[in-house]
Amino acid sequence: MIVRELELDLDAFEGPFDLLLTLVLKDELDLVELDVAAIVLAFLERLFERDELDLDACGEFLVLISALLELKARGLFPEEAAELAELEPEQAAEELARRLAEYRRMKEAAGWLRERLEVEGDRYFRIGPAPLAPKVEPTLAPHDPARLAAALRLMAVPPPEVSLAHMALRFPPVVQFLERFRSVLKRRSRFDFDQEVGELSRIEQAVAFLALLELRREGEISIEQAAPFAPIRISRSDVEREDSWTLRSA
Repeated sequence: MIVRELELDLDAFEGPFDLLLTLVLKDELDLVELDVAAIVLAFLERLFERDELDLDACGEFLVLISALLELKARGLFPEEAAELAELEPEQAAEELARRLAEYRRMKEAAGWLRERLEVEGDRYFRIGPAPLAPKVEPTLAPHDPARLAAALRLMAVPPPEVSLAHMALRFPPVVQFLERFRSVLKRRSRFDFDQEVGELSRIEQAVAFLALLELRREGEISIEQAAPFAPIRISRSDVEREDSWTLRSA
C-alpha cells in the first residue's frame, strides 16, 4: 500500500494524501483547520480492508503524520517563537533551564507510570476496544437449527453411572488370617510365620502380619525372633506359661 495515494475525505480537504502534503508545504492549507485524527482513522480503515499488516507503509505513515503534528503544534503557538526570539541571552538560558527541569519531571513521571504498568498491568485492563480502532462487525457462521436441537437433546440425556469396580478391595481382610492362625494353633502349639505365609503375595503377607499383631494384643500368642530379619516363631500363650511353670518346678 502506498501511503501517499491514501484517499482522504475531510472537512478542510478532499483528495490523496500526497496532494495534502504538497499544499501544506506550500502554505496553501492551514493546518489549524486540519483534522489529523481523521487522517489516522482513514489509514487504519485502509489497513483493516487489506487484512494484512504492511510494516513499510506503517513506518512511512508514522513519519509523515508526526511531521504534520509538529507543524500543526508550531502553528497553534506562533507567539511562543516570537517571545523566545526577543529574550536576552541570560533570560534565554533561564528559560532553557526551566524547560529542561520540566522535561526532567515529565521523564521521571513517565518512568514511574511505566513501572506501575509493569507491576499493575495485569490488574487494570481496557474493557472495550481502543477509541481509534476501526469497528469490527461480528459475523455469524452458518448454522443448522436441527443440529442445534440435536446437541441440546444430547445434553439432556443423563450421564451413565460411574463404575466403582476399580475401588474394590484386592486383598483379604484381617479377620480371615485371624481365623486361619487360630485354627493352626489349635492343631500345633508353635509354627513359623515365614513357612505359613511363604506362598502368599507381599500384600497378603502384610495383612497376615497385622493379624499376628492383633492376636498378640489380645494375649492369645507370643512372638519370638532371635535377631533382626530372623524367622518369626509364633506360639500359644498357654504353652509359654506351661514351659515357664515346668522350669520353675524343676
